[in-house]
Order: sequence, then structure tokens, then C-alpha cells
Amino acid sequence: MIARLLLLAFAVGFVLVATNAPAQQTKGVPTVGILALSASPTDPIVGALRLKLHDLGYVEGQSINFEFRTAQGHPNRLPRLAEELIEWKADVIVVGNSVVAQAVQRATATIPIVIVTTDPVASDLVTSLAHPAGNITGLSAMTKDLTAKRLELLKETVASLTRVAVLWNPDSPVEAQIAAELKAAAQALSVELRFVGVRTREQVSAAFSAINRVRAQAMYVTDDGLFYGQRTTVGALALKARLPAIYGSRLYAEDGGLISYGVDYVDQWRRSARYVDRILKGAKPGDLPIEQATRVELVVNLKAAKALGITIPESILERADEVIR
Repeated sequence: MIARLLLLAFAVGFVLVATNAPAQQTKGVPTVGILALSASPTDPIVGALRLKLHDLGYVEGQSINFEFRTAQGHPNRLPRLAEELIEWKADVIVVGNSVVAQAVQRATATIPIVIVTTDPVASDLVTSLAHPAGNITGLSAMTKDLTAKRLELLKETVASLTRVAVLWNPDSPVEAQIAAELKAAAQALSVELRFVGVRTREQVSAAFSAINRVRAQAMYVTDDGLFYGQRTTVGALALKARLPAIYGSRLYAEDGGLISYGVDYVDQWRRSARYVDRILKGAKPGDLPIEQATRVELVVNLKAAKALGITIPESILERADEVIR
């Protein structure tokens, strides 16, 4: 709880800094740009980045400045927002989504980009994790090995499960690969999948009407940044529709979702601060190998289970890293 409050305090302070006019930026101080698809400046991942940079000795307004931009769930806004950060003369730009990373990559081949994405190779951002080359480096969420496991956990939670709705973003460069992995896993589990595409935040609510029509018994939410920014809404709609759902980040479970299994994205963004630090000190991004995630967590929200009227099997509770009661 103390850690979350510290992250929130840093994020709230960032809101104030991010609204300053260019003339108020401290001259000669490096600027870190942050571009998000749908996350807000008060999001825990943003706070984790800023707090770690503070721990590394950076003082906002004195030795570092931040500029935050969000597309508010509208991918078509990303190119212009990327240009704004370039016009602001950002020294490094941090992004947390493959679609966002591609937009920034198209906008600049010189400004270093630190990514926190699912699979940078599959997204054609880099050709190699060990030798990314170019102006991109950062962290990979290595979700390939987790896709099937999430579906298995959902099947274990709902023993009679035969039909699952998959909430996904067809425009994401990595979602096609995830869909293929899910189909293979579903066949092995004798589960039928129904894919429901969402491309903008306005389509999230309508997607649940489609999910109801296909009579899904549970829901699988992919690791797309569009859903991450709407995680409270997605979780609430799932409960309203009485759909047991599994997600890829513990923040979904903390914000009311049933089960999450995946990498610790707050930790990923915290680790990204070291890349920013090394780049600001002169390292070339292409020389910095892309690291894979080191932490995978299973989080269960028993409050959500009670609201859904289901009992989480002991086999899952015993393996959970955290149980929210």
C-alpha cells in the first residue's frame, strides 16, 4: 500500500509538470517523453518509472523533465502525439505498447526509444533482442509462453467451460500471433473461442453485447494497451455480464478483475528507468540488449469471485502469488 501511495504521489506531481508550457521547461535539462495509447499520467506504471529515476538520482525540474502524452484509446492520434514529443526535443521516449512504439519509430530514427512491449521482434520493431540496433531498446513481456497457461487457468476455474470470448485488438501487430496460440491451446482443452474485436475505447462497451450474443461462459482479455487503459471499465462490465475473466496484469485484479496471470508491468516500467538512465549518460540504444520479464504473477480477487457467485478452486488459490479478499 505504501508503495502504491508513493507511485500515486509521483504520478500526481507529474500531471502538474506535464501541463507546463515549453517556456517553463528548465534549459539544458534532459527531457523524457512518455507516450501511451490509453494509460493516464497517474497510472502506476508511469509512477514506477519516475520513482525509479528519482532513486537513481534525478530530480524533476533540476536534472530531468517529463512530457506525457496519451492517445486516450485512439490509435489514429499517435502519429501527431509522437511528433509533439519530437518537437519538444525529447532526449528519449518511453512507450508501453507495440502500436505506440511503431508510431514513434515511424516518426524518428534518431531519438532513442525505450519500449516495454509484448514481443518487439514479432512487431518488427527490432530484428534481435540481443542486438536491437537502431534507436530502440527496452524490455519484452515474453507473453508467448503465458497465452496457453491463462486459458488453462480459466478452464480450471470454470470446470464446465466450453465457450470463451476473446477480447482482442485486431489492429495490434502481435494480436494475430496471440490468436493463433490461443486457438491451439483451445483445441487441446476442447474449448470453443469467439473473438470479439475492439479498436477504440468507445467500442469496449459494445463488445460486451457481442459477447452476450455468442453466449460465452467466460472471457479472455489480451495484453493490449487499449484494454489496459480501460481495465476498470472492462472488469466492471465483466462482472455485470457475470463473466469470469482472466487478464494479463495484476492491476486488472487489483481494480476489480477476477484473475490475472502475467508479467509485473509496474516492475517492467521500473526496470525501464535504467535504460533511460544509461541512454541519458551516453549509451546507444542499439547497443543495449532487450531484456525479458523476470516476474510472472498469479493474482486472484475473491471479491470478484463472490460477486460472480463462483468458487475459486483450492488448486489455484494455493498457487496464487496474491489473493485479494
